[in-house]
Amino acid sequence: MRFSLDEIVKITGAKVLYSNNPSGMFSLSTDSRNIAPDQVYIPIKGESFDGHNFIEDAIKKSARGFFIETAEIERLKTLPNAKFALEVKDTKEAYLALAGYYKDKVSPIVVAITGSSGKTTVKEMVSVVLETKYSVHKTKLNFNNEIGLAQTMLEMPDKTDVLVVEMGMRGLGEIALLSKYAKPDVAIITNIGLAHIGRLGSRENIAKAKCEIAKYLHSEGILVSCDDELVKKHITAKNQIYYSLEDGNVNNVKKTPEGVGFDYKKQSYKLSVLGDYNILNALCAIRVGKKLGVSKSAIAKALAEYSPIANRGEVLQIGNLTLINDYYNANPESMKASIQAALDAYGEISLVLGDMGELGEKEVSYHKEIGKFLKDKNIKTLVTVGDLAKNIAKASKIADAKIFNDIKEVVEYLKNIDEKRVLLLKASRSMKFEDIISELKGQIA
Repeated sequence: MRFSLDEIVKITGAKVLYSNNPSGMFSLSTDSRNIAPDQVYIPIKGESFDGHNFIEDAIKKSARGFFIETAEIERLKTLPNAKFALEVKDTKEAYLALAGYYKDKVSPIVVAITGSSGKTTVKEMVSVVLETKYSVHKTKLNFNNEIGLAQTMLEMPDKTDVLVVEMGMRGLGEIALLSKYAKPDVAIITNIGLAHIGRLGSRENIAKAKCEIAKYLHSEGILVSCDDELVKKHITAKNQIYYSLEDGNVNNVKKTPEGVGFDYKKQSYKLSVLGDYNILNALCAIRVGKKLGVSKSAIAKALAEYSPIANRGEVLQIGNLTLINDYYNANPESMKASIQAALDAYGEISLVLGDMGELGEKEVSYHKEIGKFLKDKNIKTLVTVGDLAKNIAKASKIADAKIFNDIKEVVEYLKNIDEKRVLLLKASRSMKFEDIISELKGQIA
């Protein structure tokens, strides 16, 4: 999407600090390293970076103009010499405003998704279902913050029928900001768990933050959510749909290493992924698909063809090891769900578990809780890696549990297993469990 300077100023409410050559149409960039001629540089502040430090670099690489936050003008003292400079209070919001303006011009149906876990899987399932009837544009990977949402909207083709966006958060108010510019027609909450409890302090606050997704829901829009009393407490949307495994409509559930099957409201469904939690993810996609006019048979066909995303339940064979790679992220609920899903499918499993991050002052007790969950389960071998994960092993009372300090020790142990094993790998992203897979691939024929 390209904008004139007059449009940019009107949409963002920017103050023009100077303007030497405002003619033409401009696209936007937040990356000074890859700036192109006739682009406007928008410096974004993050937890560990500040794009204002790279305004000069962007101009040297031919940026036509740039934004600057009011608070940064005094720090720079002398404004860099571009063709024009624009002052705003918040560059993230200016970027979102421009993206939202373009989104409103295209006018797609907007499906927005949040939750403590499962956001990306639900986004993918919803998208494959809706693609049977509509032209769909969706969030890439898990680009679910302010920058990701703005980029997703700006990259949307002008013939898009449905925009499916994922919304993440690390604190209160963040999803409300995303919702303000996305203006959802369908808002989805996958679950309310303990992810980010270290930042938000309680499950109640997590629910408040997630429920912000409905703050700017269209007046005739639909909330589709897990059946959770905390959601119901904080949501005031006119149209609400709740789904669960206990609503009496899910029957004939079958669980095998190839995936799960079930009947729902007189239609059979098959998924090539494991676990009750993926049945829940599918129920969400089914409800959204039906509301948007997709037939039951088309939904069933689309879900049958759905493939798991890398590192989210992906199954890989390396030598004697069948590896269930579910290490994209982890919190207590998702770790228990993944373990149970693997047990339901395979009967007996081995585990490689790592630290779960951002759990706050109770992080040790949450890890011990996983260990207690493993008692009396059919676990052949338990391997833990990380200072927190060792509490899983200790609480599990599994006699031959292996406690390692780093990935290299884990790889050395796994490569010497000379019998067939089913191994579930689960940890937070910071543990870099992908290195286990890459190392094993290189060392096991």
